[in-house]
Amino acid sequence: MPSGGRAALTVAETLVRKRAATSHDAHAAVAEHHANGSDELFGIGDLCTEFGVTPRAIRFYEDKGLLTPRRINNTRIYTRRDRTRLALILRSKAIGAPLSEIKTFLELYGSHGEGREKQARWVLGRTDKAIAQLEAKRAHIDATLAELRVINDACRRTVTNGKA
Repeated sequence: MPSGGRAALTVAETLVRKRAATSHDAHAAVAEHHANGSDELFGIGDLCTEFGVTPRAIRFYEDKGLLTPRRINNTRIYTRRDRTRLALILRSKAIGAPLSEIKTFLELYGSHGEGREKQARWVLGRTDKAIAQLEAKRAHIDATLAELRVINDACRRTVTNGKA
């Protein structure tokens, strides 16, 4: 084997070993944290399992600045704060909030919860708006149902009278 080939193999072996050690270090850090009775740190797999999302979804929220995990040798480590933020993101998405609004909501909280009142006011405004929109939709649906029932009854009488 030429010497250049052996050097390339050595570099490849080194990278594989480095990645394995990196992965082990992060998993060991999370496991140690759990063993000490603290559930403050989570791996991406923990969050995926708990919330039923994919790693890709979590990385997407990171790219958008909604989650900011710590890194241990290129492995993501999530805190209780990240876990809570992910729960809020998923709840907000479930009610149809766009990511820009979710980001605003999360930023209102502040680093130490000093923005809770601002956050609550924002939620009040958002939910008031959503309630009004849903009530308007319900009124429209009720009116449409009433019209359809009138048409249905008229057609039923026509069909019934035609058979008699």
